[in-house]
Amino acid sequence: MSMSTLTRLMLCFFFSFFLFSSPFTAEAGGSIGVNYGRVANDLPSAVKVVQLLKSQGLDRVKLYDTDPAVLRALSGSGIKVVVALPNELLSAVARRPSEAYTWVQKNIAAYHPATQIHAIAVGNEVFVDTHNTTTFLVPAMTNIHAALVRLKLDDAIKISSPIALSCLQSSYPSSAGAFKSNLVEPVIKPMLQFLRQTGSFLMANVYPFFAYEANADVIPLDYALFRPNAGVVDAGNGLRYFSLFDAQLDAVYAAMSALKYDDVKLVVTETGWPSKGDENEKGASATNAAAYNGNLVRRVLTGSGTPLRPQAEVDVYLFALFNENKKPGPSSERNYGLFYPNEEKVYDIPLTAEGVKKRGVAPAEKGSGGGGGGVSTSGAGRTWCVANGKAGEQRLQEALDYACGEGGADCRQIQRGATCYDPNTLQAHASFAFNSYYQKKARAIGTCDFGGAAHVVTQLPKFGKCALPTAG
Repeated sequence: MSMSTLTRLMLCFFFSFFLFSSPFTAEAGGSIGVNYGRVANDLPSAVKVVQLLKSQGLDRVKLYDTDPAVLRALSGSGIKVVVALPNELLSAVARRPSEAYTWVQKNIAAYHPATQIHAIAVGNEVFVDTHNTTTFLVPAMTNIHAALVRLKLDDAIKISSPIALSCLQSSYPSSAGAFKSNLVEPVIKPMLQFLRQTGSFLMANVYPFFAYEANADVIPLDYALFRPNAGVVDAGNGLRYFSLFDAQLDAVYAAMSALKYDDVKLVVTETGWPSKGDENEKGASATNAAAYNGNLVRRVLTGSGTPLRPQAEVDVYLFALFNENKKPGPSSERNYGLFYPNEEKVYDIPLTAEGVKKRGVAPAEKGSGGGGGGVSTSGAGRTWCVANGKAGEQRLQEALDYACGEGGADCRQIQRGATCYDPNTLQAHASFAFNSYYQKKARAIGTCDFGGAAHVVTQLPKFGKCALPTAG
């Protein structure tokens, strides 16, 4: 087969390397946290909430304020916390550095480090705030950072501000991603420069549900829910996308790249799918919510990057911990929770790498296209995993070595003299190995990526006389 003797001798090195940097292992992935909103009158106490978080293995939580009872309850828990400075305070903090210093003293320094505050969200989706607070954003961030510096907290605590994707002038195709021109000079570029200088990251709220709901006649549900699908090719860069989430992330990456801020990391501070909605809210159901969040957790924790940034780990905060009965708007707004207020699960999905590993893969429900609380893997028809010829020989070879070695793929048929040895090409052998791994993993989301060296196809691929097998 196309595996050199030297490569075989270096397998031990590759395996050690993969343990720490490969997107093929759960340990190499991003992180999962959860948003703890409290627009409700029936939620459990903050102490009980912390116990719930710990019982679920969740070690990251994002708040929408700095409520003293919540921060005290989180003290000593080991849970990393993102707190927020509300939009209504932006003006005062931006205009008066003393106001920023007092706020940091009272709401941050008084609790840290016992409460592990590691980031401050200054405002939330400020660009769509009807109170026109955009001009105050970067000055407020700057003053809060200056206060952290004075208190010697700037190394431990980073500052950012969550953006909504509506700040993009263009998001389709992903390669055409661009920020709205009226925001670029006044606020986007200064904010990105601030994030770069302070070693922080851009926060983004990403909701494939909204795009699907508004365009259900065009966007396939499988594409929105991370289920196997034929994918969508970006005409601008030739990359194939198998999830709307990745396409939306890459639109933001492309927008940052257009302004030459490729080095700024992206953190998804909100994403989710409602378990219930009004009659006109297409796709809002518990089955779809379980499929979206379950598949998202698997995708994040198995370390798969996006097509544009295949090596980028993605940290994600699910929205939300609870259904919140006092949120205004359509029914979906009150039904994003993973849990009911009585702490019962709305649907059952794994939230940790260990949980993903133990849970394995649940089959989709017939007719529902959903995961029934597990991680859905079956879509319309069969799918196979093949090598991406554009990945380059080095990446293909390394991925092939992994698949046939640590990955446990059955590569006997591509050995010299075996059924699928011919054609003796790297792409043919890699495709066989990748597909063996993919089928062995029950075609789970994230198992046909190999750092961008592979992709899913829906037509049976053949190499010479050798057709790739399927698990069912």
